[in-house]
Amino acid sequence: MTRLPLSARIRPPRLGRLQGLLPPVVAWLLTNLITWLIAKASVAGDGSEVAYWSTGGRRRWDSDHYLSIAKTGYEMFRCRDRYADFPDVLCGNVAWFPGYPMAVRAVSATGLSYETSAVVVTEASLLGMFAVLWWLLGARLTWATGLTLAIGVVFPGGIYFHAMFPIATGTLALLACIAGVKRSSWGMAAAGGFVAASCHPVGAVAGGMLLSSACFAWQRDTWPVRCAKAGGAAAIAGCGVLWAKWLMWQATGRWDAYETIQKSSYRQGGLRQPFDEMRKSYDFPFSDWYRPEGHLPWLVEHSLTAHRTQLWLNAAFLLLVVATATVRLVRNRLLGAEEWAASILTVAIFLLPFFAGAEMSWYRNHAQMFVGLVLVKHMSRWIQVPLLACCSIQYALLGSMFFAGVLV
Repeated sequence: MTRLPLSARIRPPRLGRLQGLLPPVVAWLLTNLITWLIAKASVAGDGSEVAYWSTGGRRRWDSDHYLSIAKTGYEMFRCRDRYADFPDVLCGNVAWFPGYPMAVRAVSATGLSYETSAVVVTEASLLGMFAVLWWLLGARLTWATGLTLAIGVVFPGGIYFHAMFPIATGTLALLACIAGVKRSSWGMAAAGGFVAASCHPVGAVAGGMLLSSACFAWQRDTWPVRCAKAGGAAAIAGCGVLWAKWLMWQATGRWDAYETIQKSSYRQGGLRQPFDEMRKSYDFPFSDWYRPEGHLPWLVEHSLTAHRTQLWLNAAFLLLVVATATVRLVRNRLLGAEEWAASILTVAIFLLPFFAGAEMSWYRNHAQMFVGLVLVKHMSRWIQVPLLACCSIQYALLGSMFFAGVLV
């Protein structure tokens, strides 16, 4: 009979579980420390030390809309009815989805302010992201998994994982959806898809992935059952969008409130030419529109066009994920269900903003490509280390744009 090593025999089971939780907790602490240092280097004046720890430091344009939904629900009105000098377009908050605001409302029931509740939801979601990712990586510390987790700490666009936005919550839901597919847990996959779709329009890609999951998941079932599970999970994910539209209808009396305000106020709607949108996104003049006044810290001065390097890095990450999946498929003749799911989601998340039109927000939407880290585990260390270096530099640059108020 094989005897266990002495260290394994005397280690209490609970200690082993705690050690399994340690890497994602350390990753969460590190990303907060790094982000605080970036904030400190990006904000001039006496408030630099507290900018990151204040709720105001994590609040940008759309944050106000999410907070208003959490506080009072949805509304839509003609801008000139309240603001005489405003263009004759529609105003309101029906262009934003309810998943994140409803979570903020629930936490605020504890007595916390809405702003503090929003930060709590965001940071709890980020910790959950690292925990689920760690499980998907096998929950075993190696060079490959350690470097993958490190890349997650400074993931491109990940500055929005700390902001009052639904990006972290939606990404956690997508990871839960992948975990459900890996575990053959239909309920978890469907619930993750629902939450992802209710948090952000980009989350709707979960429905497409789940619909296609009949081809690579639920392997223990017969084909009719696999198709039923895939279709049912996709339908439940789609209900996240229907729930959002139902809430908007309840408040405004219009089922097309979301589409109407997008077209009236933001000139969005319908499909766009993706390469034209990429060019517009690349050329968007953030440094002219939102340049801070006065003396700029060194990091801010050198990061005012960091959205351009962000697009290149995001595209490179996409290609690396697709290449890794392709190589594994050719070598092994098979991809794991979670690898299929992560690959499909990564490609869809990258493309969707350019088909929908999001020249001022694609960089935060692309942060949800965090799910692609499931494939990074299988990359060569010669790829992982340079990728970590590039992500670290870009995280500092985009983070500086954010805390300087250049990004929205």
